[in-house]
Amino acid sequence: MSGKRAPMTPPDLPGFTYVSLLGSGGFADVFLYEQELPRRRVAVKVLLTERISTGSVSEFTAEANVMAMLSTHPAIVTIYQAGVARDGRPYLVMEYCPKPNLQVRYRREPFSVAESLRVGVQVSAAVETAHRAGVLHRDIKPANILVTEYNRPALTDFGIASTTGAVAESAGLSIPWSPPESFADVPQSNARSDVYALGATVYTLLAGRSPFEVPEQRNTAADLIQRIETAPLPALGRADTPPALSRVLERAMAKNPADRHESALAFARALQKVQIELSHSVTPIDILDDGLPEKVEEDEDDGLTRVRGVVSISPETSPAAGRTRPSATTRQVPSQFDVGPPPPVPPASVAPIFAPSAPDETVRRDAVADVRAAAAPAHEVAPIDETIVRAPAFEEPPAPATDAAPPRRPRRVLLWSLLAVAAVIVAAVIVVVSLPALVGDAPTATPAASRTPEPQDPISTAVGAPKDLAGTVTPAGVVFTWTNPSPKEGDTYLWGVATIGAEPDYKIVDQPTVTVAPSAGGQTCIQVIVRRTNGSASSPATGCAP
Repeated sequence: MSGKRAPMTPPDLPGFTYVSLLGSGGFADVFLYEQELPRRRVAVKVLLTERISTGSVSEFTAEANVMAMLSTHPAIVTIYQAGVARDGRPYLVMEYCPKPNLQVRYRREPFSVAESLRVGVQVSAAVETAHRAGVLHRDIKPANILVTEYNRPALTDFGIASTTGAVAESAGLSIPWSPPESFADVPQSNARSDVYALGATVYTLLAGRSPFEVPEQRNTAADLIQRIETAPLPALGRADTPPALSRVLERAMAKNPADRHESALAFARALQKVQIELSHSVTPIDILDDGLPEKVEEDEDDGLTRVRGVVSISPETSPAAGRTRPSATTRQVPSQFDVGPPPPVPPASVAPIFAPSAPDETVRRDAVADVRAAAAPAHEVAPIDETIVRAPAFEEPPAPATDAAPPRRPRRVLLWSLLAVAAVIVAAVIVVVSLPALVGDAPTATPAASRTPEPQDPISTAVGAPKDLAGTVTPAGVVFTWTNPSPKEGDTYLWGVATIGAEPDYKIVDQPTVTVAPSAGGQTCIQVIVRRTNGSASSPATGCAP
């Protein structure tokens, strides 16, 4: 990891206005800009000047291309454009995710079981989509899962991603969430390595710590590697965690890759089954698959997943959306009494559905020395045949012949029929007239007035980020002040010094001011979050003082 340094000057980008610093890492700075057209806030990742070389620019370009290929997925951060600034620094313009990333959140308090399952399914679907495009992420961890304005997880940081056919093992890795085969003499990576990282990430959200981090003991890189390679997975120690979920995580994080779930999709389905066991809402699996054949057959996955381009798949029915047309086995043969084709059945609807991360736990592979492990051979992921039910088209019965005219009935039969109809009408009138006298007047039921529910304003519950965050250098230190845009009784503030290569170590104050020691690098930056008594929090605001 890099030492502390002041962030570089934000580049002048045509069509964008610089707003503030979002974060800094060992390879790039991330700034908040406002795009002029269309007007929106964006996160701009800028490669450091000292990192500009043929290899670094190539990796940066590869990250842009990978994210552009995958970023239409709802759980992957969207990339808008890429380019080179006037000063020669390459940059990426990405979706701005203002809410704290999952690392910031789990360090405050562990996630609920319900939210951990939901996030696990959504991110697994994103990873499965990447795998089907031939891309391994290879650095899945809570810090690389951002949160959008709509509270959806968004996977980011494909900087060390690689194709499944040509894996470059010299890139960095995040030790706490890496599988044992990553530390072998000849490191290996495949789809099941990403499955391990998915399981480790869900475990971390539930436990509030990485899987092999032991509280109040040494947790150096060497200690973590030794435990990852040899120690069994520690129990979560939560009474609300069902045994089925513990078994899913143990399988996902098995030492031998062959013992893990065969794909990210299989891991997502296993989490869905835990949701069903707990009677939770089942999270749809969003999968990209452009290669569906025209003629498909019904799959055998109990209705947990259907692949229809990019869709949100509800697993609560089987088949997922029900039959929209009668099948060949259920269609009735038209008879002589049919007067026409049955009414059409309407088709079932399918529901659609950067605070940056600092690579504080990412190290170069060549910095991990004297590590030995018996790595199991890599196993290729077998292709999964995801199909949907396409019922045969409904065939309308033949229309009756109209050439022959209907036979005429005898005049006498017609007369008797008219007399019978008249008698029935007279009898009905007599019954209707005499009915009130027999049973008395019955009160007339009036329909209850329908009540239109009052519209709810979801925006009113959002917590505004601190405004006017600025620092002043004084003999006592750097004094930062800010304003609360919508103060509520009991509001407090989480603040921390923004350091290079690590998330801020947040502390709590009840007044909108704090004094900190000046940074040795010449510029002091802090992040501040508004926190309500109900536990909700704002997105972080960043301010710096020279």
